[in-house]
Amino acid sequence: MVTKGGNRDTITGAVVVAVAALLLALVYIKDARKSEDAGYSVLARFNRLDGVTVGTPVRLSGVKIGAVAEQSLDPDFRAVTRLRIEQNVGLPADSSAAIRTDGLLGGKYIEIGPGGDDQMLKSGDSILYTQDSMVIEELMEKIIEQGKGKRGYAGRPVPSVTN
Repeated sequence: MVTKGGNRDTITGAVVVAVAALLLALVYIKDARKSEDAGYSVLARFNRLDGVTVGTPVRLSGVKIGAVAEQSLDPDFRAVTRLRIEQNVGLPADSSAAIRTDGLLGGKYIEIGPGGDDQMLKSGDSILYTQDSMVIEELMEKIIEQGKGKRGYAGRPVPSVTN
């Protein structure tokens, strides 16, 4: 049997949950509209995206100026990213885009290298100069090879150590 006080607590709890859900939905809608309305889009083509997803930050000199808005493949099987850039940030037409990693095991981001052109990129333009992501396994392999080369073991098996 439910008491009068228990019924009131249930109703109060339901109202609190409903208000919290409404506030959360409003914040989400506001953020979605802000990201769609503000700024302009440019395209960048890469051979590999490795870890770059929709929402990945786009940075210029370490400052976030946008995010990856969309990904697709072109007819040559290259990865095409649509980057949403803040309206107040002008990028020279000869700017470059490189996929970088935050630290050794950090997340990926796209770093924009500003060019020196007087013309600025407009919405729908493409960044022509891109650099793909370095796969961590390939990087470790290169480091190991360099280490072996400095020891004089490049291309030869490392001798075993026995006592």
